[in-house]
Amino acid sequence: MQIIDIESWKRKEHFEFFSKMASPYFGFTSEVDCTMAYEKSKDNGQSFFGTYLHKSMVAVNAVEELKLRLVDGQIVLYDMINAGTTIGRADGTFGFAYIHFSDDFEIFNAELQKEIDEVQNSAGLRMNNGELGKDLIRHSTIPWTSFSAILHPTPLDKTESVPKITFGKFNIKNGRKFLPVSVEAHHGLADGFHLAKYFEEFQNQLNT
Repeated sequence: MQIIDIESWKRKEHFEFFSKMASPYFGFTSEVDCTMAYEKSKDNGQSFFGTYLHKSMVAVNAVEELKLRLVDGQIVLYDMINAGTTIGRADGTFGFAYIHFSDDFEIFNAELQKEIDEVQNSAGLRMNNGELGKDLIRHSTIPWTSFSAILHPTPLDKTESVPKITFGKFNIKNGRKFLPVSVEAHHGLADGFHLAKYFEEFQNQLNT
């Protein structure tokens, strides 16, 4: 973990400008082609959700700006970002899951499947399971429908700096599968350029 010297930071003015706003958050929704990742996950008997969540985390960890957080009045760059995600239950509720990131999909997926089982055999939000940490990305999945935009709840706390990534149900166009993805971040820490870098790397990973 590295503490950023704000006074010498190239984003000092950007950070100060956007941090003064009541809501310093921004984001956009785009699509990624998940055809190859979907087919390979099914051929290998693997979870498609686990596959694209892992590839999203690889992409997140490749973009430095998505690893920046506000912690106790300082800007911190984490060495590694882990995965937070919502997991649905049969009763229509959901709980939070926390998965340590690993480059190794098998290791990551094993912990994910364990977390899924624990969520589905519990009640409530599981707020005590890492969700309140800052060394993560908050993922959600809306598997029932696609979308072209999304609105997240926010406490309007200007120190909230954990990005949010939401996936929808994939669309099929000309025989290809396209996954809608929404990304939201603190504009003092990241710009559209950095979110675009995430999308580019995410697409690269889905094609791998």
